[in-house]
Amino acid sequence: MKAKNRSFGQVIRERRRQLDLTQEEVAARIATSTPYIGHLESNKRHPSVRVVTKLADVLGLEHSALFFLANPGAKNLFARNDETTGSAWDQFRKDNKLCRALNVSAEEMQVLAAISALGEVRGPRDFVYILNCIRQALGR
Repeated sequence: MKAKNRSFGQVIRERRRQLDLTQEEVAARIATSTPYIGHLESNKRHPSVRVVTKLADVLGLEHSALFFLANPGAKNLFARNDETTGSAWDQFRKDNKLCRALNVSAEEMQVLAAISALGEVRGPRDFVYILNCIRQALGR
């Protein structure tokens, strides 16, 4: 589905027409009203995840692509995670500005490195949490 510069409504309208379906037929297949399909196609309404899923099935479109087209903000959230490279530990230890702001000592970096070896930490912010827990436990 090539949806660059096209809205959710434009994509579903174009695909519906390619399949030679009426708004009434699509509405019946996803158990909604014909006016609602018109509102979606004109971008006057925002679909629920359930509606996006049903539309993708009926129109033969990829679920995730249609979901992100209907929810562009969600794609931005995931894009931030995709842009990061390396492990959470690599991201944390290479963030010199953060380490300086937290005044992380060499000894604390060794402890955090050992913790990273225990298993995969979800993100660099988790190391900040771990560091603060250690400092609190040691009364620092």
